[in-house]
Amino acid sequence: MFDYTLAHWLTFLSAAVLLNLSPGPDIAFILGHTISSGTRSGFAALFGIWSGACIHVGMAAAGLSAILATSALAFSLVKWVGAAYLIWLGIQALRSKGESAWIKEAGAPLPWARLYRQGVMVSLLNPKVAIFFLAFLPQFVVHGAGPAWAQLLLHGSLIIVVAAFIEPPLILVGGRLASSLRNNRRLGLWLDRGLGTIFVALGLRLATSSQ
Repeated sequence: MFDYTLAHWLTFLSAAVLLNLSPGPDIAFILGHTISSGTRSGFAALFGIWSGACIHVGMAAAGLSAILATSALAFSLVKWVGAAYLIWLGIQALRSKGESAWIKEAGAPLPWARLYRQGVMVSLLNPKVAIFFLAFLPQFVVHGAGPAWAQLLLHGSLIIVVAAFIEPPLILVGGRLASSLRNNRRLGLWLDRGLGTIFVALGLRLATSSQ
């Protein structure tokens, strides 16, 4: 079971690395919170994104993601909800006055649980992620290497494992900027405006995407 060639693993791992390095709502969400509020907030957002990705992997393994790929209504519903959520996050940042849109008030404890829940939602409400897993993972299912669902689950989980080697270092680097940003109101204001613009743009791109 799970008997693969070296070429198989090299191809898969190379694709997984490129996937995790590609920009998108997930990376923007994680790094935005990291730079605005520090490494602990970044990791809270990270674990939320990973949890959402785990659910996507489970759905792909169970075949549930096929619904999004074949149903225009289901795809459109998730797409519009996801786009609205990203745009809402962007507007929250744009309305900031430089104290970071991600913190309730200056000096208050960071809302880690809320960041985690937002991370889960950002990941789950992006139908492109579900369809990507459904289109990407089956390419690495090898006849005779085990049940298809088990192979899908394995490769999907390994994508998240690869992310564990790539994304935490990005958070640590971003966290080094957090203290200086918190002490520079003007810089924090421009950061929030930039993040808000990125989230609104990502939401609009998702809203105008096709199945």
